[in-house]
Amino acid sequence: MTDAPDALEAGPSAIFLSEYLLEINKGAGFLSSLSAEDQKQVRRLGTPCRIKKGEGIFFQGDPHTGVWIIEKGRARTFYTGPSGREITLAYWSVGHFIGGPEVFGMGRHVWSADGLEECDLLFISGASLQRLVREIPDVAVAVITGLVNKGKCYSALIQMLGTRTVSERLRQLLVILAETYGRHHKGQIIVDRTITYDQIATIVGATRQWVTQSLDRLQSEGVLAVNRKEIIIEDMSQLLA
Repeated sequence: MTDAPDALEAGPSAIFLSEYLLEINKGAGFLSSLSAEDQKQVRRLGTPCRIKKGEGIFFQGDPHTGVWIIEKGRARTFYTGPSGREITLAYWSVGHFIGGPEVFGMGRHVWSADGLEECDLLFISGASLQRLVREIPDVAVAVITGLVNKGKCYSALIQMLGTRTVSERLRQLLVILAETYGRHHKGQIIVDRTITYDQIATIVGATRQWVTQSLDRLQSEGVLAVNRKEIIIEDMSQLLA
């Protein structure tokens, strides 16, 4: 594998359930917020790795060992309950780091992560990150900024799960997808289908069958149309109602 470029590859935004759309992709500038020399120091202490689509990055219950900075692709964090049922916590995109909250390598992971697609990652061990934080103030700021963003993410998720019905969560996810990934065309908002019904179900906390039935109902009401390639929002006001 070749060394990652100084400039990270642009890509889709992070995604998680939230009422505050403008805050979704904050905290995505871990490396870009550093000077060129500081970036080189981080890379000297890091280990590049490539993760295949669906491959595990870290696992619930395993010891924390450090963090992974996403340089290409997207990663998913998720929790698995005792019954084996999964709930997706977030999709993290280029510039974000995953592996917290114990970024210095203490304790055990309370959720898991895998590659939503093929990912290039830069792994920074807990000991190396602690050294970087002590030596480079901007690294400390970047870590704090990232952790603040993740705290907001998981707080927003708890609020959505605790105060919104599953139907309301589905509508909010569709709004997030439209605002984040959508393109406007002749009064419609078109979202390329990079998400499956199964993935939608694990985000909103439902079954695939329920998602299928709910999307069919929204189609019959003229709110949207779904095909294999696109989700087409016909009436955004109905989703926001």
